[in-house]
Amino acid sequence: MITVTSTAKTSTTGERADLLESLAKHRYFLRYSVRDLTDEQAAQRTTASDLCLGGLVKHVSDVERVWADFIVRGTDAVRGGPADGTGTDNREKEFTLREDETLADVLDRYAKVAHRTDEIVASLPDLDISHPLPRAPWFEPGSRWSARRVLLHIIGETAQHAGHADIIREALDGSKSMG
Repeated sequence: MITVTSTAKTSTTGERADLLESLAKHRYFLRYSVRDLTDEQAAQRTTASDLCLGGLVKHVSDVERVWADFIVRGTDAVRGGPADGTGTDNREKEFTLREDETLADVLDRYAKVAHRTDEIVASLPDLDISHPLPRAPWFEPGSRWSARRVLLHIIGETAQHAGHADIIREALDGSKSMG
């Protein structure tokens, strides 16, 4: 287990700064896609898929939280969560904005997850720290991911779903993040 302090003293320069800048850019585009929406709009499905904007933000937040925990705690952090696919009973809850949730609450939770991830990256002694991946059909048996690889995965996941969010938002009211 890696100890992470709440006030990171390591400055983020070089590779760390590049990784965090890329992640921040994709987080921005995801959050931008839900700007000025009501809770009802954020819960609305506008395409043939089951995805809604609020649910995408929840999903990306959950995935980032689990993988950041993996950097700190290792394999146990991802068991039964969105990263290993075994939490299928919660998939519908994960991708929807339920009546007892607000978009503001989901965005606030995402901001807290993002802050914690940034602190972890800033305070890690080394981005080469690695842990074995959980058993899952999509992971090579015996594979390990470094903190760097996990961050690249979080960036990819965030970018992919920011693109999904842009399509869903455009179908909702014609707004888009670029262009």
